[in-house]
Amino acid sequence: MTVIAIDLGGTKSSAALITAAGNILIRQKTEITRKSGSFVSETLQKQIHSLLKLAQKEAKKVSAIGVSVPGIYYSQTGHVWAPNIPGWKDYPLQEELQKSVGKIPVKIDSDRAAYILGETWLGAARGCRNAIFIAIGTGIGAGIVVEGNVLRGKGDIAGATGWMALNTTFREEYKRFGCFEYHASGDGLARVVRDLLNEMTDYYGLLRTPTPEHITSYDVFEAYDANDPLAQQVIKQAIQFWGMATANYISLFNPEIIVFGGGVFGPAIQFIPEIIQEAQRWAQPIAFNQVKIVGSKNGDDAGLFGAAKIALMANH
Repeated sequence: MTVIAIDLGGTKSSAALITAAGNILIRQKTEITRKSGSFVSETLQKQIHSLLKLAQKEAKKVSAIGVSVPGIYYSQTGHVWAPNIPGWKDYPLQEELQKSVGKIPVKIDSDRAAYILGETWLGAARGCRNAIFIAIGTGIGAGIVVEGNVLRGKGDIAGATGWMALNTTFREEYKRFGCFEYHASGDGLARVVRDLLNEMTDYYGLLRTPTPEHITSYDVFEAYDANDPLAQQVIKQAIQFWGMATANYISLFNPEIIVFGGGVFGPAIQFIPEIIQEAQRWAQPIAFNQVKIVGSKNGDDAGLFGAAKIALMANH
């Protein structure tokens, strides 16, 4: 059995032809930065038809198509909400993609659901029935599996963990993407650096630049590795947030495993021992002793494997 998997992010769309055993046969990538919703939908359709032609050449029959979207998939309507794609507030993606491919089933889900489905299928959480994937990239989301089922909530919004309240002082900036995401996402690390640069008049380290708006999380990690004091301060605070969020998930869900992934984990994988130490301070102690806290085994392919699993589930 072969499926098409599409992992749609805020800046790019990765697509692949994947077997039921998890082997990637062909992959493609398209940049979509600052493109409109209709353009992105057309891009996905082009990727799908390109892979269908390639599959036909290889004598592979595509049984289903799975798509991971960076936001919310409304299962009742087939519409999507994606904050980083202009025009995708209630966009009829399911209808457009299904119309484009005819009878081949098209299944869509949120990226956070995809991450945890992929990780329980082929990754660090393989075989686990109670597992959480904390995806930290541009934003923050969590895929949650409880007794083998993805937790979705009343409106398919469960896992919007960027809004987790981890600070006793509310700030107006939290209204846009939440407290946790404001401080500890990839964009958040750069944002916190910019906030502190405005306050620090005696800092002349690696992150002091005439264009602070161009600072990225990668700049922060590079400065951290070079022992820059501002970067160390920002990363130390992020570790506290990551650890506190982990503790909250442990106490609420009593999972077997918590997996960190996304673009930030990457370079932040080195901090997992410190995150574990921070989580232990806050978590319910018996539940803490029952959980493993690890980095993703699927890395950059986490979303693709998750989208493939979504497609494979269409046949069951």
